[in-house]
Amino acid sequence: MDLDELRQRLNEIDRQLLELIAERQSVVEKVGEHKLSKGQATRDYAREKQVLDGARNSALELGIAPDVAEQVMRQLIQTSLTRQERARVRAEGQGKGRKALVVGGAGKMGRWFADFLDSQGYAVTIADPSGDAVTGFARVADWRDAGNDFTVTVVAAPLKVSAQVLSEMADSRHSGLIFDIGSLKTPLIDSLAKLAAAGAKVTSVHPMFGPDVEMLSGRHVLFLDAGCSEATREARALFDSTMAQQTEMSLEEHDRLIAYVLGLSHALNIAFFGVLAKSGESMPRLADLSSTTFDAQLAVASRVAREHPQLYYEIQSLNRHGLEPLEALMQVLQEITDSVRKGDEDAFVSLMERGRNYLAART
Repeated sequence: MDLDELRQRLNEIDRQLLELIAERQSVVEKVGEHKLSKGQATRDYAREKQVLDGARNSALELGIAPDVAEQVMRQLIQTSLTRQERARVRAEGQGKGRKALVVGGAGKMGRWFADFLDSQGYAVTIADPSGDAVTGFARVADWRDAGNDFTVTVVAAPLKVSAQVLSEMADSRHSGLIFDIGSLKTPLIDSLAKLAAAGAKVTSVHPMFGPDVEMLSGRHVLFLDAGCSEATREARALFDSTMAQQTEMSLEEHDRLIAYVLGLSHALNIAFFGVLAKSGESMPRLADLSSTTFDAQLAVASRVAREHPQLYYEIQSLNRHGLEPLEALMQVLQEITDSVRKGDEDAFVSLMERGRNYLAART
Protein backbone atom coordinates (compact mmCIF):
# COMPACT_ATOMS: atom_id res chain seq x y z
CA MET A 1 0.00 0.00 0.00
CA ASP A 2 1.28 3.45 -0.88
CA LEU A 3 0.93 6.49 1.42
CA ASP A 4 -2.45 7.56 0.03
CA GLU A 5 -3.84 4.04 0.44
CA LEU A 6 -2.53 3.86 4.00
CA ARG A 7 -4.18 7.17 4.82
CA GLN A 8 -7.43 5.99 3.30
CA ARG A 9 -7.27 2.88 5.47
CA LEU A 10 -6.74 5.09 8.52
CA ASN A 11 -9.81 7.09 7.56
CA GLU A 12 -11.83 3.88 7.39
CA ILE A 13 -10.56 2.76 10.82
CA ASP A 14 -11.34 6.18 12.32
CA ARG A 15 -14.87 5.89 10.98
CA GLN A 16 -15.23 2.45 12.53
CA LEU A 17 -13.98 3.79 15.87
CA LEU A 18 -16.58 6.57 15.81
CA GLU A 19 -19.33 4.10 14.90
CA LEU A 20 -18.33 1.95 17.89
CA ILE A 21 -18.38 5.02 20.15
CA ALA A 22 -21.87 5.87 18.88
CA GLU A 23 -22.97 2.28 19.59
CA ARG A 24 -21.43 2.52 23.06
CA GLN A 25 -23.34 5.73 23.74
CA SER A 26 -26.56 4.02 22.75
CA VAL A 27 -25.91 1.27 25.27
CA VAL A 28 -24.96 3.90 27.86
CA GLU A 29 -28.36 5.54 27.49
CA LYS A 30 -30.05 2.20 28.17
CA VAL A 31 -27.83 1.70 31.24
CA GLY A 32 -28.89 5.14 32.48
CA GLU A 33 -32.57 4.29 31.95
CA HIS A 34 -32.11 1.07 33.90
CA LYS A 35 -30.39 2.86 36.80
CA LEU A 36 -33.15 5.46 36.89
CA SER A 37 -35.92 2.84 36.91
CA LYS A 38 -34.21 0.95 39.74
CA GLY A 39 -33.40 4.05 41.77
CA GLN A 40 -29.67 3.42 41.45
CA ALA A 41 -27.02 6.14 41.58
CA THR A 42 -25.75 7.52 38.29
CA ARG A 43 -22.10 6.93 39.15
CA ASP A 44 -20.67 3.55 40.14
CA TYR A 45 -16.99 3.90 41.05
CA ALA A 46 -16.46 0.15 41.41
CA ARG A 47 -17.71 -0.40 37.86
CA GLU A 48 -15.51 2.42 36.56
CA LYS A 49 -12.47 0.73 38.13
CA GLN A 50 -13.39 -2.54 36.45
CA VAL A 51 -13.63 -0.80 33.07
CA LEU A 52 -10.30 1.01 33.50
CA ASP A 53 -8.48 -2.09 34.77
CA GLY A 54 -9.92 -4.08 31.89
CA ALA A 55 -8.77 -1.45 29.40
CA ARG A 56 -5.22 -1.51 30.76
CA ASN A 57 -5.07 -5.33 30.65
CA SER A 58 -6.45 -5.42 27.11
CA ALA A 59 -3.96 -2.74 26.08
CA LEU A 60 -1.05 -4.88 27.27
CA GLU A 61 -2.35 -7.83 25.27
CA LEU A 62 -2.72 -5.68 22.15
CA GLY A 63 0.63 -3.93 22.47
CA ILE A 64 -0.89 -0.55 23.31
CA ALA A 65 0.42 1.71 26.08
CA PRO A 66 -1.90 1.12 29.10
CA ASP A 67 -1.89 4.83 29.97
CA VAL A 68 -3.22 5.68 26.52
CA ALA A 69 -5.98 3.09 26.83
CA GLU A 70 -6.94 4.39 30.28
CA GLN A 71 -6.99 7.99 29.07
CA VAL A 72 -9.33 7.09 26.21
CA MET A 73 -11.64 5.11 28.47
CA ARG A 74 -11.73 7.88 31.08
CA GLN A 75 -12.90 10.31 28.41
CA LEU A 76 -15.58 7.87 27.25
CA ILE A 77 -16.71 7.31 30.85
CA GLN A 78 -16.95 11.03 31.48
CA THR A 79 -18.99 11.51 28.30
CA SER A 80 -21.25 8.64 29.29
CA LEU A 81 -21.82 10.01 32.79
CA THR A 82 -22.59 13.44 31.39
CA ARG A 83 -25.30 11.98 29.15
CA GLN A 84 -26.75 9.93 32.01
CA GLU A 85 -26.76 12.90 34.37
CA ARG A 86 -28.52 15.12 31.85
CA ALA A 87 -31.11 12.42 31.18
CA ARG A 88 -31.76 12.03 34.90
CA VAL A 89 -32.11 15.80 35.39
CA ARG A 90 -34.68 15.88 32.59
CA ALA A 91 -36.56 12.84 33.89
CA GLU A 92 -36.66 13.94 37.53
CA GLY A 93 -37.15 17.65 36.93
CA GLN A 94 -40.04 19.23 38.82
CA GLY A 95 -40.36 22.32 36.67
CA LYS A 96 -43.11 21.30 34.25
CA GLY A 97 -45.83 23.94 34.31
CA ARG A 98 -43.69 26.22 36.50
CA LYS A 99 -41.83 29.42 35.76
CA ALA A 100 -38.30 30.50 36.64
CA LEU A 101 -36.61 33.90 36.46
CA VAL A 102 -32.85 34.36 36.09
CA VAL A 103 -31.74 37.91 36.87
CA GLY A 104 -28.46 38.42 35.02
CA GLY A 105 -29.22 35.52 32.72
CA ALA A 106 -27.18 36.93 29.85
CA GLY A 107 -24.00 36.40 31.87
CA LYS A 108 -22.10 33.14 31.73
CA MET A 109 -23.28 31.66 35.03
CA GLY A 110 -26.73 33.13 34.57
CA ARG A 111 -26.99 31.36 31.24
CA TRP A 112 -25.80 28.12 32.87
CA PHE A 113 -28.64 28.31 35.40
CA ALA A 114 -31.13 29.21 32.67
CA ASP A 115 -30.13 26.07 30.75
CA PHE A 116 -30.13 24.00 33.96
CA LEU A 117 -33.65 25.06 34.94
CA ASP A 118 -34.85 24.71 31.36
CA SER A 119 -33.63 21.09 31.34
CA GLN A 120 -35.85 20.46 34.39
CA GLY A 121 -38.91 21.70 32.56
CA TYR A 122 -39.15 25.26 33.87
CA ALA A 123 -40.32 28.02 31.54
CA VAL A 124 -37.36 30.36 31.97
CA THR A 125 -37.36 34.12 31.63
CA ILE A 126 -34.08 36.03 31.55
CA ALA A 127 -33.92 39.53 33.00
CA ASP A 128 -30.81 41.36 31.86
CA PRO A 129 -30.25 44.92 30.58
CA SER A 130 -27.28 43.96 28.42
CA GLY A 131 -27.64 43.65 24.69
CA ASP A 132 -25.98 40.24 24.55
CA ALA A 133 -27.91 37.77 22.44
CA VAL A 134 -29.68 35.04 24.41
CA THR A 135 -31.68 32.61 22.30
CA GLY A 136 -34.32 30.17 23.44
CA PHE A 137 -35.70 32.14 26.38
CA ALA A 138 -38.18 34.91 27.03
CA ARG A 139 -36.35 38.07 27.96
CA VAL A 140 -36.92 41.41 29.68
CA ALA A 141 -34.43 44.17 30.33
CA ASP A 142 -35.66 44.84 33.88
CA TRP A 143 -36.65 42.08 36.31
CA ARG A 144 -39.38 44.32 37.70
CA ASP A 145 -41.20 44.02 34.36
CA ALA A 146 -41.19 40.21 34.43
CA GLY A 147 -44.07 39.80 36.85
CA ASN A 148 -44.24 38.07 40.21
CA ASP A 149 -45.48 34.55 39.53
CA PHE A 150 -42.19 32.64 39.46
CA THR A 151 -41.60 29.42 41.34
CA VAL A 152 -37.82 29.97 41.30
CA THR A 153 -35.81 33.18 40.99
CA VAL A 154 -32.03 33.06 40.58
CA VAL A 155 -30.06 36.28 41.08
CA ALA A 156 -26.90 35.89 38.99
CA ALA A 157 -25.83 39.54 38.71
CA PRO A 158 -22.56 41.12 39.92
CA LEU A 159 -22.32 41.30 43.71
CA LYS A 160 -23.25 44.95 44.23
CA VAL A 161 -26.11 44.69 41.75
CA SER A 162 -27.28 41.45 43.37
CA ALA A 163 -27.43 43.16 46.76
CA GLN A 164 -29.62 45.90 45.31
CA VAL A 165 -31.89 43.44 43.48
CA LEU A 166 -32.38 41.30 46.59
CA SER A 167 -33.20 44.36 48.68
CA GLU A 168 -35.77 45.57 46.16
CA MET A 169 -37.31 42.10 45.99
CA ALA A 170 -37.93 42.36 49.73
CA ASP A 171 -39.71 45.67 49.20
CA SER A 172 -41.84 44.30 46.35
CA ARG A 173 -42.68 41.05 48.17
CA HIS A 174 -41.26 38.95 45.35
CA SER A 175 -42.69 35.44 45.62
CA GLY A 176 -41.36 31.92 45.18
CA LEU A 177 -37.92 30.50 45.98
CA ILE A 178 -35.22 33.19 45.71
CA PHE A 179 -31.49 32.62 45.84
CA ASP A 180 -28.30 34.35 44.72
CA ILE A 181 -25.24 32.55 43.36
CA GLY A 182 -22.62 35.06 44.45
CA SER A 183 -19.10 33.81 45.07
CA LEU A 184 -18.96 36.11 48.10
CA LYS A 185 -21.69 36.71 50.67
CA THR A 186 -20.45 39.66 52.75
CA PRO A 187 -22.01 42.25 50.39
CA LEU A 188 -25.32 40.32 50.34
CA ILE A 189 -25.91 39.53 54.02
CA ASP A 190 -28.01 42.63 54.78
CA SER A 191 -30.20 42.15 51.69
CA LEU A 192 -30.68 38.43 52.41
CA ALA A 193 -31.66 39.26 56.00
CA LYS A 194 -34.11 41.88 54.73
CA LEU A 195 -35.74 39.33 52.44
CA ALA A 196 -35.98 36.78 55.24
CA ALA A 197 -37.52 39.38 57.58
CA ALA A 198 -40.10 40.17 54.89
CA GLY A 199 -41.16 36.51 54.92
CA ALA A 200 -39.56 35.64 51.58
CA LYS A 201 -38.49 32.09 50.81
CA VAL A 202 -34.83 33.03 50.43
CA THR A 203 -31.52 31.18 50.66
CA SER A 204 -28.03 31.59 49.22
CA VAL A 205 -26.14 29.26 46.87
CA HIS A 206 -22.55 29.14 45.67
CA PRO A 207 -21.80 26.79 42.76
CA MET A 208 -18.11 25.96 43.03
CA PHE A 209 -17.64 25.58 39.28
CA GLY A 210 -17.59 27.70 36.16
CA PRO A 211 -20.04 28.05 33.28
CA ASP A 212 -18.20 25.56 31.06
CA VAL A 213 -18.89 22.61 33.37
CA GLU A 214 -21.11 19.95 31.81
CA MET A 215 -20.99 17.17 34.41
CA LEU A 216 -21.41 17.91 38.12
CA SER A 217 -19.80 14.75 39.49
CA GLY A 218 -16.91 15.82 41.69
CA ARG A 219 -18.23 19.40 41.79
CA HIS A 220 -19.42 21.14 44.93
CA VAL A 221 -22.51 23.27 45.45
CA LEU A 222 -22.67 25.24 48.70
CA PHE A 223 -25.97 26.08 50.37
CA LEU A 224 -26.10 28.82 52.98
CA ASP A 225 -29.19 29.21 55.11
CA ALA A 226 -30.37 32.82 55.14
CA GLY A 227 -33.11 32.33 57.71
CA CYS A 228 -35.52 30.06 55.85
CA SER A 229 -34.70 26.36 56.06
CA GLU A 230 -37.53 25.53 53.65
CA ALA A 231 -35.86 27.63 50.95
CA THR A 232 -32.56 25.85 51.48
CA ARG A 233 -34.28 22.46 51.14
CA GLU A 234 -35.97 23.54 47.90
CA ALA A 235 -32.72 24.90 46.46
CA ARG A 236 -30.94 21.64 47.29
CA ALA A 237 -33.73 19.66 45.64
CA LEU A 238 -32.90 21.36 42.33
CA PHE A 239 -29.56 19.51 42.40
CA ASP A 240 -30.76 16.18 43.79
CA SER A 241 -30.86 14.60 40.34
CA THR A 242 -27.24 15.59 39.66
CA MET A 243 -24.04 14.06 40.99
CA ALA A 244 -22.92 17.31 42.65
CA GLN A 245 -21.73 17.18 46.25
CA GLN A 246 -24.00 19.38 48.36
CA THR A 247 -22.57 21.15 51.40
CA GLU A 248 -24.36 23.38 53.90
CA MET A 249 -22.60 26.06 55.94
CA SER A 250 -23.25 29.43 57.52
CA LEU A 251 -22.84 32.71 55.65
CA GLU A 252 -20.02 33.74 58.00
CA GLU A 253 -18.08 30.48 57.64
CA HIS A 254 -18.47 30.66 53.87
CA ASP A 255 -16.65 33.96 53.45
CA ARG A 256 -13.91 33.03 55.93
CA LEU A 257 -13.14 29.85 53.97
CA ILE A 258 -13.63 31.47 50.56
CA ALA A 259 -10.92 33.97 51.49
CA TYR A 260 -8.54 31.01 51.18
CA VAL A 261 -10.25 28.85 48.57
CA LEU A 262 -10.74 31.69 46.09
CA GLY A 263 -8.97 34.76 47.45
CA LEU A 264 -5.64 33.09 48.16
CA SER A 265 -5.61 30.93 45.03
CA HIS A 266 -6.49 33.92 42.84
CA ALA A 267 -3.79 36.06 44.49
CA LEU A 268 -1.14 33.37 43.99
CA ASN A 269 -1.87 33.14 40.29
CA ILE A 270 -2.09 36.89 39.81
CA ALA A 271 1.26 37.21 41.57
CA PHE A 272 2.69 34.44 39.37
CA PHE A 273 1.82 36.00 36.04
CA GLY A 274 2.44 39.50 37.48
CA VAL A 275 6.05 38.56 38.26
CA LEU A 276 6.49 37.01 34.80
CA ALA A 277 5.04 40.10 33.11
CA LYS A 278 7.46 42.36 35.01
CA SER A 279 10.47 40.10 34.46
CA GLY A 280 11.03 41.14 30.86
CA GLU A 281 11.61 37.51 29.93
CA SER A 282 9.98 36.31 26.72
CA MET A 283 7.12 33.89 27.34
CA PRO A 284 8.01 31.79 24.25
CA ARG A 285 11.58 31.57 25.54
CA LEU A 286 10.42 30.45 28.99
CA ALA A 287 8.19 27.88 27.31
CA ASP A 288 11.23 26.47 25.52
CA LEU A 289 12.71 25.33 28.82
CA SER A 290 9.61 25.00 30.99
CA SER A 291 9.26 22.23 33.55
CA THR A 292 6.29 20.10 34.50
CA THR A 293 5.62 22.33 37.52
CA PHE A 294 5.93 25.53 35.49
CA ASP A 295 3.60 24.23 32.78
CA ALA A 296 0.97 23.18 35.32
CA GLN A 297 1.15 26.53 37.13
CA LEU A 298 1.11 28.43 33.85
CA ALA A 299 -2.02 26.58 32.73
CA VAL A 300 -3.90 27.59 35.90
CA ALA A 301 -2.56 31.16 35.81
CA SER A 302 -3.59 31.51 32.17
CA ARG A 303 -7.18 30.59 33.04
CA VAL A 304 -7.19 33.12 35.88
CA ALA A 305 -5.78 35.82 33.60
CA ARG A 306 -8.73 35.36 31.23
CA GLU A 307 -11.32 35.89 33.96
CA HIS A 308 -13.22 39.09 34.69
CA PRO A 309 -10.79 41.37 36.62
CA GLN A 310 -13.57 43.40 38.25
CA LEU A 311 -15.17 40.24 39.65
CA TYR A 312 -11.82 39.05 41.00
CA TYR A 313 -11.28 42.44 42.62
CA GLU A 314 -14.69 42.18 44.31
CA ILE A 315 -13.79 38.75 45.69
CA GLN A 316 -10.62 40.22 47.20
CA SER A 317 -11.89 43.59 48.38
CA LEU A 318 -15.48 42.96 49.54
CA ASN A 319 -14.74 40.00 51.81
CA ARG A 320 -14.35 41.07 55.44
CA HIS A 321 -11.87 38.19 55.80
CA GLY A 322 -10.05 38.95 52.56
CA LEU A 323 -6.88 40.48 53.98
CA GLU A 324 -6.11 37.56 56.31
CA PRO A 325 -4.75 35.13 53.69
CA LEU A 326 -3.06 37.95 51.74
CA GLU A 327 -1.13 39.08 54.80
CA ALA A 328 -0.27 35.46 55.62
CA LEU A 329 0.97 35.03 52.04
CA MET A 330 3.26 38.02 52.43
CA GLN A 331 4.65 36.58 55.66
CA VAL A 332 5.38 33.20 54.06
CA LEU A 333 7.02 34.86 51.06
CA GLN A 334 9.17 36.81 53.49
CA GLU A 335 10.14 33.54 55.22
CA ILE A 336 11.20 32.08 51.86
CA THR A 337 13.13 35.23 50.98
CA ASP A 338 14.89 35.36 54.34
CA SER A 339 15.87 31.68 54.25
CA VAL A 340 17.41 32.09 50.78
CA ARG A 341 19.09 35.40 51.57
CA LYS A 342 20.60 34.06 54.82
CA GLY A 343 21.44 30.64 53.42
CA ASP A 344 19.22 29.05 56.08
CA GLU A 345 18.51 25.61 54.67
CA ASP A 346 16.87 24.39 57.87
CA ALA A 347 14.27 27.17 57.76
CA PHE A 348 13.48 26.42 54.11
CA VAL A 349 13.19 22.69 54.71
CA SER A 350 11.03 23.27 57.78
CA LEU A 351 8.66 25.42 55.73
CA MET A 352 8.27 22.72 53.09
CA GLU A 353 7.84 19.93 55.64
CA ARG A 354 5.17 21.93 57.47
CA GLY A 355 3.27 22.32 54.23
CA ARG A 356 3.71 18.66 53.27
CA ASN A 357 2.27 17.52 56.59
CA TYR A 358 -0.68 19.86 56.23
CA LEU A 359 -1.48 18.73 52.68
CA ALA A 360 -1.22 15.07 53.67
CA ALA A 361 -4.44 15.51 55.66
CA ARG A 362 -6.41 15.81 52.41
CA THR A 363 -5.64 12.24 51.34
